[in-house]
Order: sequence, then structure tokens, then C-alpha cells
Amino acid sequence: MRLADKVTLITGASSGMGRAAAHTFAREGATVVVTDVEDADGTAVAEEIRATGGQAEYRRLDVTDEASWTAAIADVLERYGKLDVLVNNAGISGTFDPDLTSTEFYDRLMQVNARGVFLGIKHGAAAMSGRGGSIVNLTSISASIGQPGVHLGYGASKAAIKSMTTTASVHYARDGIRVNAVAPGVLPPMRTSRGSTDPVWRAKQIEGIPMGRAGEVQEVADVILFLASAESSYVTGVEILADGGFTAQ
Repeated sequence: MRLADKVTLITGASSGMGRAAAHTFAREGATVVVTDVEDADGTAVAEEIRATGGQAEYRRLDVTDEASWTAAIADVLERYGKLDVLVNNAGISGTFDPDLTSTEFYDRLMQVNARGVFLGIKHGAAAMSGRGGSIVNLTSISASIGQPGVHLGYGASKAAIKSMTTTASVHYARDGIRVNAVAPGVLPPMRTSRGSTDPVWRAKQIEGIPMGRAGEVQEVADVILFLASAESSYVTGVEILADGGFTAQ
């Protein structure tokens, strides 16, 4: 198993890509700390994993709150003595607010998407110091291209993650900590998606995908697994696109 004896923490793991990654990691032998602010759903994911023989627990973590990060990492170290893998998956969709120039929503996007990953890298790397580890951040194709119907701040928040990934990869490389990113393309709508649930919008987006279909969350989870595992031991500072060729055109 590719993550045997590894202690892993995944943010935003109560649904979507985070949930898929949590189940995938558990199947590969990891102890999974499922974190989110959706307590009932997060608890259910941990219970699902344990019901199938995996090791998982749920812990509430507000990624925008530094005290919440400090407490969560301290708890992981107290319980397990280490942290091997951190997946900064928590984020909110750029189609949640129909006002694509809302200043209030811009601030929220930057708080959750950008600040949340910054705090994750800061505290996750500190926990890995002296032992090494892998940090995987979730960006988006919106970090590199414009998309209709998406808030102006969404791509900016994801571009911030992309830049932090490369900078952190250099900063922490000598500590044996790898920092990489996965950039999904069109997937099933997120919990916080609104505009992208419109079938007309989705059909137009899928028309532009060379592979002719939307991606699945499991396909992204498999890329996350690769970056989390020793199979990518000489890979750091990269962003892997999982978009069916959308941005290759």
C-alpha cells in the first residue's frame, strides 16, 4: 500500500474531492484525519472509512482561523506523533454568488481559498520539520485561464495558491518537504457551487473539453495520491492539470 503507516490530514474532506481523497488514502493504508466545518458530513466520512476497515477520525477545522490550525496540528501530533501528508483541499466555488464583482464575496474567496492554504502550509510544514513530508494544494484551471460566469476573485484566489506552491516548494525542499498542486478542470458541482450547476453552462464548458466529458472526483483523488506518495519522491513545485486537455488547446 502506497501510504502505509502515514498520518494524513485532509481539509474540506466532508464531500467532493476531499471525501474521495480520504477514502483513497485510507485504502492505501493511511491514517486519515478528516477535517471540515461541516461536522455531520465530516463525521460520516470518518465513520464510512472505519466501517470498511480503514483508520480515520473527524476533527473540526476552520481553515481561515489560525488558532483552529494550531489546535488541529497539535492534536494530530499528540495523538500520532507525526504528520506525513497534508492536503489543502478546502475551498469555495467561484460560482456561489451570482454577483461576479461582489467585494464581500471576493474577501471570502481570499480568506478561505488563499489564506486557508497559506495557514495550512505554514503549520503543516512546521509539523513535518525534521521528518519530511508531502503537502498537496488544490488549485484550479481558473488560476491560469478565464471562465465565463465565475467571480473575478476566484481565479485570483487559486493563482495565489499556485504561486504559494512554487515558493513553498523551494523554501522547504531542504527539509525534505515536497509541495505540489493539482488543478482540476470541470468536475461535478461543489457543495458551494451555484452558477456552475446550470446545465446550459455545464454543456458549454464540456463542449470545450478535448476528452468530451467532465472529470470525476476520484480521478483527481488519484492524482493527489500520486503526489502524496513516495512514487513522486523527486517531484516538487509542480501543478498537475487534471482537466481532460481543456487548457492544452
